[in-house]
Amino acid sequence: MLEDHVLFIDGEAIVIDKPAGLAVDRPRDNSPSVEAMLGDLTFGFQRLPMPVHRIDRDTSGCLLLSRNPKAHKRFHAAFEAGQVTKRYLAILDGVPEEDSGLIDLPLSKISSAETGWRMRGDAKGKPARTRWRMLNRGDQRALIAFFPETGRTHQLRVHAAEGLGIPIMGDPVYGAGGPAMMLHAVELTMPRDGKRDVHADAPLPQRFIDAGFGHG
Repeated sequence: MLEDHVLFIDGEAIVIDKPAGLAVDRPRDNSPSVEAMLGDLTFGFQRLPMPVHRIDRDTSGCLLLSRNPKAHKRFHAAFEAGQVTKRYLAILDGVPEEDSGLIDLPLSKISSAETGWRMRGDAKGKPARTRWRMLNRGDQRALIAFFPETGRTHQLRVHAAEGLGIPIMGDPVYGAGGPAMMLHAVELTMPRDGKRDVHADAPLPQRFIDAGFGHG
């Protein structure tokens, strides 16, 4: 039940800790999704809340929902203007040589009948920028904090695989795959005029702890 995953709530906003494996939009195969479970998150309001942004099915963590159309419009504009601060944690299938940096790699979408669609780095694509910082350097893997400055589809996954040259552990499209993708939206902050900021911190998932990275 999604009400057990609420990290922040007031009259305008809800932030949930979306579980990994749960799609935001209703999939074609009608498997479970946030959209299909919005009735769990009304908390006395007649309107269903609406997701303001998207995170991948296999990514867990902070997902912002609006509780009325006016708030939705303002929140969406804040995302478009780059006013929302997001921090992600990722375990990489390798260890970068540097300790921090900026990945400035435009992205475009490609598709084929054989493999379906995916994103790739493309100088002629849409601008995409991600700052990153090393948090924990292991022998064969590393825990990284990603700070996306834009919000392109699969941005962090492609920026890891192509920008750093090291894919995210468990990524089924841009990496070697595995039982779980190690990408987690750990923090979200959105400023508001005249009201307290929308802010949420999502707890570290058990899969990160099991992988030997218990501190983010």
